[in-house]
Amino acid sequence: MNTAASPIRDPRDDTPAAGTGGGLLSMRLPFDPLLLLATIGLIVCSLIVLDGATEEDIAGQPDYFVNRQAIFAAVGVVLMLVLSRVDISRFRELTWGLYAVLIGIILLNLAFGSDVRGAQLAIRLPGGFNFQSSEFGKVLLILVLAGFVVGRSRRIAERDTTARVMLLALVPAFFVIAQPDLGSGMVYVVIALAVLFVAGTPWRHFAGLFALMAVAVTIALVAAPAVGVEVLKPYQVDRLTSFLSPGDRAGDEGYQQEQSKIAIGAGQKTGRGDQATQTKLNFLPEHHTDFVFAVVGERYGFVGCALVLSLYALLIWRSLRILTIAKNLFGALVAGGVVAMLMFQVFVNVGMNLGIMPITGITLPLLSYGPASVITTLLALGLLQSIYVQGRLAAAYKSRTIL
Repeated sequence: MNTAASPIRDPRDDTPAAGTGGGLLSMRLPFDPLLLLATIGLIVCSLIVLDGATEEDIAGQPDYFVNRQAIFAAVGVVLMLVLSRVDISRFRELTWGLYAVLIGIILLNLAFGSDVRGAQLAIRLPGGFNFQSSEFGKVLLILVLAGFVVGRSRRIAERDTTARVMLLALVPAFFVIAQPDLGSGMVYVVIALAVLFVAGTPWRHFAGLFALMAVAVTIALVAAPAVGVEVLKPYQVDRLTSFLSPGDRAGDEGYQQEQSKIAIGAGQKTGRGDQATQTKLNFLPEHHTDFVFAVVGERYGFVGCALVLSLYALLIWRSLRILTIAKNLFGALVAGGVVAMLMFQVFVNVGMNLGIMPITGITLPLLSYGPASVITTLLALGLLQSIYVQGRLAAAYKSRTIL
């Protein structure tokens, strides 16, 4: 046997090498059906909610948002299916190239992004579509951090490894926050923490990181403004603090959350349907993006909210299940990053709709309107489906070998 020609493989990778029939077997393995069910269910819910909430938003085009959301979802589903048939372990070889792309698109957005309410959040493309690099950067960051950690898996307990992982995440997060897009920057940090957790980073490292975060928040919200230095925009500081007493600022920063809580409360058990005045009369701002969950509460009541949250619970449960069957460390780290991204966004968005979390501009995955958000989420789910297929392939190969 010519060992010099044998490829270098991950020690935890039990998948048969190319040419042994593994590729053909992987094509026969199904998707995770429950994950796919939750995905399609949330897309359908999004189209139904947007159809009722935005029909009067643009004069003469009642289906404007619904049609575009359907296009985004269709493109995303195709990309998800394609990505699910790719062995994502190949991305390990592209770690630094992907990081260069990540930094590049974020800087491009910062330099040429269009102004949306004072923030350079997207680059306008032909046809009226927007390219929001901070959203696509989430998937790139997951792959980059997973690849980096695998390369240092024997040194995961070292403080140097933890510091480098956080630095890799904080650099793009800093540029994203500078756009300013505080919500996406927070997601980047959460992804890094999740990758470290799945990798087995010692708890004392997390204690140190949380202490540093507490100091950073204190400086950004208290110390720096006291000496005339603005780390965050004034409206960002107001949004982060107004949720503690929204009633005192009902006409300013607390207005959105007050209207959101009124909408959800008005829906009661089964919703108000077409009589959802908070949405129809535009009392509820951003009802197709940040506050789409409040629309669900007003139009479809507790029943609608329960259905949506059940679909998210199914999505996250299956994502966690896929994490446990990953064939190697890289797959487990990618799955952990995706799960953290989804859980954090759902928790923060629903929380800010209910008034228990600050407004940070984080959208609700698959339900909120937006090309970048929808396609990015479906790409992330494509990574999970790929991990599922490869995990099933590895298990089938082991069983065949034993027999």
